[in-house]
Amino acid sequence: MRVLVVDHPLVAHKLTVLRDRNTSSPVFRLLTEELVTLLAYEATREVRVEPVRVETPVETAVGIGLVKPTPLVVPILRAGLGMLEGMTRLVPTAEVGFLGMARNEETLEAITYAERLPEDLTGRQVFVLDPMLATGGTLREAIKFLFKRGAADVTCICLLAAPEGLAALKEELEGKNVTIVLASIDEKLNNKSYIVPGLGDAGDRLYGVVG
Repeated sequence: MRVLVVDHPLVAHKLTVLRDRNTSSPVFRLLTEELVTLLAYEATREVRVEPVRVETPVETAVGIGLVKPTPLVVPILRAGLGMLEGMTRLVPTAEVGFLGMARNEETLEAITYAERLPEDLTGRQVFVLDPMLATGGTLREAIKFLFKRGAADVTCICLLAAPEGLAALKEELEGKNVTIVLASIDEKLNNKSYIVPGLGDAGDRLYGVVG
């Protein structure tokens, strides 16, 4: 497993505004999209491409195009939806699937409650979107789910991660072709398994509290 923390002043600036408890939901959503686009730029460095010939207004040129099947983008519901626009803005031809996973607040185990994905992912490059890597339970189960369906490699784009979550993922996914792309590795998890300093509940800040 490889971990990449994107070191860029615009990434740090946007993340700082996201952390601010006074940032409104509309601004939070907009900055999340912008930040994900910046992270996705680094996350897609190894996307598969092939030579393509095109006719310019002057003559024929050889460039590159994405290999088919194109990458599959999988946001983890519900907070991952807030990252989808930022990702597809960079890779508009990508296919999109959905995976609904929630954390049991008592056991902290991840539960799959919905999925809309191809049955066969053999050889596919998959990009998973999940804002917060806290205990790592949800992301771990999502990654395992995708590999069981045949995914060749999985790249996870997260805004934040806790060291405990990264350590748990590394232990369970040793030898798997997994890359974690982050804006920051934060200090720790608190006694409720929330990332500290973090930015709060990403889903609630994106869409409001659902009663």
